[in-house]
Amino acid sequence: MLRPVFAPFAAVYGMIVAIRHKLFDWKILRSEEFGIPVVCVGNLTVGGTGKTPVTEMLVGYLRHDYRVAVLSRGYGRRTRGFGVVEVNSPVRAVGDEPKQIKLRYPDVTVAVCEKRTEGIHRIRERFPEVNLIILDDGFQHRYVEPWVNILLMDYNNPIYRDKMLPWGRLRDSVSQLYRAHFVVVTKCPASLNPLDMRIVNKSLNLYPYQSLFFTQMEAEAARPLFPDVAVSPVLESGAPVVAMSGIASPETFVHSLEERYHVVSKLSFGDHHTYRIKDLRTMARALDAAPEGTVIVMTEKDAVKLTNRRRIPESIQRRLYVQPIKVQFVQEAEEEFLRKLNCYVKSNPKYSVLHPK
Repeated sequence: MLRPVFAPFAAVYGMIVAIRHKLFDWKILRSEEFGIPVVCVGNLTVGGTGKTPVTEMLVGYLRHDYRVAVLSRGYGRRTRGFGVVEVNSPVRAVGDEPKQIKLRYPDVTVAVCEKRTEGIHRIRERFPEVNLIILDDGFQHRYVEPWVNILLMDYNNPIYRDKMLPWGRLRDSVSQLYRAHFVVVTKCPASLNPLDMRIVNKSLNLYPYQSLFFTQMEAEAARPLFPDVAVSPVLESGAPVVAMSGIASPETFVHSLEERYHVVSKLSFGDHHTYRIKDLRTMARALDAAPEGTVIVMTEKDAVKLTNRRRIPESIQRRLYVQPIKVQFVQEAEEEFLRKLNCYVKSNPKYSVLHPK
C-alpha cells in the first residue's frame, strides 16, 4: 500500500492547518459574529458525510419558526462572488448542492459566496426579513463565528481512524472537534446497536457541553425525473436498475438501491461531476446492455445537472429516475436534537470553555 508515502506531506499540511487555527485562537485573524443566528453544518473530512441532506433537514425543521436562508460556497460553479440561487439558475453558475436545496425548498433564500462573511452581509442587506442563516460546509471558515456548530462524521469513515490529507481524508485536525456543539454521525447501518454507539462515543471522547446523535439515510421510492414521458410513474420493488452517481462516497446510495431494486450495473463518476454528451452515450450503452425494462436511478445531486432535457434524447429521458433520501435519527432522538438546537438558537449562550475570558 502506497498511501503511507504521503505521511510527510500530511505532516506539513497538518502543521499549516494548526498554525492557521492558532492565528484565530490568538485573535490575529478575527472571526465575526452576527446579530442573527448562524447555524453551521460542516465536517473534518473531504466530502461524503451527507452535508446536503442534513442541511435540507435543518431547513425543513427551522423554516416554520424562522425566515431561513442558506449560504453555500457553491463548489464547482464557474462564477465568483455573491449570487442568489433561483429555481431556474444554471448549475454551472451556482453549484449542484445549492441548486438541489433550492429545488426542494423554492420559498427559501439560497445564496452562494466563497467569502462567507461577505455572503452573510449581502443576504442581510438584500433580504432583511431573514432571521436565521444556515452555513453549508462552513466549519473551516473561521472568519464567521457561528452560534451553533453542527459537525458531521460518516459512521463508515470515523475521523479518529483517519489521517490528514493527502495520506487520509482529513482536511482539518481532529483537535478542532472541540468547537462543535453537536456531533452528528451519519450513514449509520440499520444494524446499529447501543454497543456500537457506546464505542463511537468513547472513541470521540466528547466534552460535557457537546451532544452526540446518530442518524441514518432513509431512501424513498425512486420517482421519474421527467414524469410526463416516464415509462412508469412508479418503480416497482425488484425492478432492474442501473445505479448512477457522481458523489464522493456512493456506497451508501448503491446499498440503498440494492435493498429495494435489482442493481444490474453501476455508473460512478467523480464528486460534483458535470454531465456531458459523452456521458449520455455511456448511459445509453448501459441501458442497451441491461435487461429489458431497466432504468437509471440517480441521486438528487446528480438529477439537478440533468434537468436540461433539450440535450437528452427522449429514449433516455423516459428511463431516468431519482431516489430522494432523508435523514432519520436513531432511537427517535429527533425531538431531543430539535429541543437542544432551539435552545442554542434562541439563547445564543457564550461558552466559557470555548471562549475563556
